Amino acid sequence: MRLITIAAACLLVTTSAFAQQSARLRGTIETLDGEASAVLKTTEGQSVTLKLAPNLSVAVVVKASLADIKPGAFVGAGARPQADGSLKAIQVLIFPEAQRGTGEGHRDWSALPQTTMTNATVADTVTSVDGQGLMLKYKDGEKKLVIGPDANIITTKPGARSDLMVGTELVATATRNEDGSYTAARVTVGKDGVAPPL
Repeated sequence: MRLITIAAACLLVTTSAFAQQSARLRGTIETLDGEASAVLKTTEGQSVTLKLAPNLSVAVVVKASLADIKPGAFVGAGARPQADGSLKAIQVLIFPEAQRGTGEGHRDWSALPQTTMTNATVADTVTSVDGQGLMLKYKDGEKKLVIGPDANIITTKPGARSDLMVGTELVATATRNEDGSYTAARVTVGKDGVAPPL
């Protein structure tokens, strides 16, 4: 009986851990079930059910420019490391003030091979021969980011559930449920030809 009890407890812990797994989903909405859920065709080609939390927060991605990146702004910079130690920007997301501090730091970027992600505050801007440069400062260090004309600069604005439509591309950090579906409390959607962040 004791062994059965222990086994049941282990199963409960395992099941709870499974239910709490989170994943970053990216794909296009195939179908919508009112405001309750959507079927998402992921970039990997899978169809998954994404349940939409009652308190769902929707952000819409909009195009921005280098002029929108001011000293003191908090940004997320996906970049490729250069031989001189600087970073060459691929994508720069200007965070809304309410999201300041999100994921602060420097680490590998899972979106593309041999790239990094730096979430940091813009300390200063410098102009150099290879493009506009930003000094990014975070808790444990700083990085120089070079932004060429091919960098994708975006920001977000508050959206609504009505921005979720069939054919809309979105990204979400979602919790995996026991039945294989996912639940998201926040999604970021593309609009007017601007794709969500990688």
